[in-house]
Amino acid sequence: MPYYQDQLSIATVEEALQQSSVDELKKLAALLSTNNKPTRKAELVAFIQRHLIGENLRQLWRELDQLQQAAVAETVHSPDGFFNATRFYAKYLAEPNWGTSDQYGYKRQPSVLCLFIYGKKIIPKDLQTRLQAFVSKPKEVSVSSVDKCPEFFHITWREWDHKTGKRVVKEKEIPIQQCEMETAAQQDLLAVLRLINGGKVSVSDKTGFPSTASMNAIASVLTDGDYYNDDETVNAEEKIGFIKPFAWALLVQAGGLAELSNKRLTLTKAGQKALTAPAADTIRTIWKKWLKNKLLDELRRIDSIKGQTGKGKQGLTAPDKRREAITQALKDCPVGCWMTTEEFFRYILAKGYDFEVTRNPWNLYISEANYGSLGNLDGDDWAILQGRYTLCLLFEYAATLGMINIAYVHPSGVRPDYGDLWGTDDLFFFSRYDGLAALQLTPLGAYCLGVDHNYTPPPLELRSIFRVLPNLEIAATGEPLKPVDTLMLDVYAQKISDAVWRLETAKLLSAMEEGCTVTQLKEFLQARSGHELPETVNQFLADVEAKGNSLRDRGQARLIECADTALAVLIANDSRTKKLCFLAGEKHLVVPTESETKFRNAVKKLGYSIPLGG
Repeated sequence: MPYYQDQLSIATVEEALQQSSVDELKKLAALLSTNNKPTRKAELVAFIQRHLIGENLRQLWRELDQLQQAAVAETVHSPDGFFNATRFYAKYLAEPNWGTSDQYGYKRQPSVLCLFIYGKKIIPKDLQTRLQAFVSKPKEVSVSSVDKCPEFFHITWREWDHKTGKRVVKEKEIPIQQCEMETAAQQDLLAVLRLINGGKVSVSDKTGFPSTASMNAIASVLTDGDYYNDDETVNAEEKIGFIKPFAWALLVQAGGLAELSNKRLTLTKAGQKALTAPAADTIRTIWKKWLKNKLLDELRRIDSIKGQTGKGKQGLTAPDKRREAITQALKDCPVGCWMTTEEFFRYILAKGYDFEVTRNPWNLYISEANYGSLGNLDGDDWAILQGRYTLCLLFEYAATLGMINIAYVHPSGVRPDYGDLWGTDDLFFFSRYDGLAALQLTPLGAYCLGVDHNYTPPPLELRSIFRVLPNLEIAATGEPLKPVDTLMLDVYAQKISDAVWRLETAKLLSAMEEGCTVTQLKEFLQARSGHELPETVNQFLADVEAKGNSLRDRGQARLIECADTALAVLIANDSRTKKLCFLAGEKHLVVPTESETKFRNAVKKLGYSIPLGG
């Protein structure tokens, strides 16, 4: 085997040729149009070298077919002069002609391409320089997308035909479920924050993962619930499990909006502010923090891959590097256009955004550590590792945040790429994310990715589901209310019957104290009633809003009692202390907490002191 199979670079053509056998050199020389071909190695090397300079080199270039020229162009203009076979196939969906061989891979006859790229992988540096003078840079790869979401997902499988005694190929079309997430995610964010504010979400103090009861509670307030809803009668092996509810519990923690307190999530100050801040800005912040988070490696969500917490843990690559590679590919996607997940995978590879999940696949396995080791795939593990990781990040996190709209089917049987792996016979699907069929970058996604610097949210969906009456009552009519609508009403209004709520001052003021706004309520009531609000309701809301905004919480302070009125007036007006306190009554001073230390020091300069504790 020529040494250049393992070399990082080759300086000259002569060096590459010297590492080849005489038999290999004769086969290369036979490709050159001349009758006087030498037979000795030194002469063969010199002979071939003469044809790889000047006009001879250009003539050889012209003899290459279009795909071979593309292979040379890709290699010549790569920084290291290496031919990346995986990237090339992803870009051109074909392999260049390297020559012929017998059915066992022997008796190889090289093509002209082998005079340019040695060992199917490397161009010598001097030849690379000469080729750069006239070989144009290769075309840029682009995402292949369509304007409409595909309606069906085509699947094929093989099964045993007892009549013929042979395996036959079966196929069918599965209807695709399309899920618009851009608006839903912004509503879901507020719904989850309100649920957390109500103390309804508990998580593990070790992992931060939500309990089953909490995920059910989260699912109940999300727009259209979770992506899948498992039937309770289904066997455990067939259950898909939670996706959206799990994601939200992790996202709000990673985004700094919620923190653990007595095994329950509570809103942080940032979480309280997020209740009234534009949802798009909050989601953008969550995504940026998620890219760097260490709370979860998304690979852990691929339950079939074992060994991640044992020996395999040390070999895993940094999740933030993987997320960044996928994010770069998302940035290149056209907003509003659909692409299949297979096309997205192809683009990642063709563009060079590829990434590794593990440095040692031998320590990751399916079912059993020895027979089921992923090292047995001999490097052919992209679909199992990188592919499944990408599906999880897209389906569970990017889609849940509304950055992409998605189209999906049930995961069972739609990705048969794991069927030949040991220990997978009983798997109905390899991961719960296997059903993701297509995706569409949303304007919100472009905003979160930094592709667009401004974002205008779409208007609230108009659905006439209740009437707002002049007597301040809200009566449900028509279709049943969705959980997210019920939650919104419960925040602002008092429920007085199964289908009626009443606007009350105390309830509204409590909502405002929690960060909700009257403007949000008015927009919601108009969108869900389909009409302008009655004048009595508008006036009521305006009055409550004015009262709710009449007082401001300026933070905590310490009340200082002076010995007499004269001392209180002296300190309140002295140039050293007057900016640090306020006169309250005849002989009391109010000192903001943030000014307390400076106030105590200033008082000492006046000749007084304040004993600790009073």
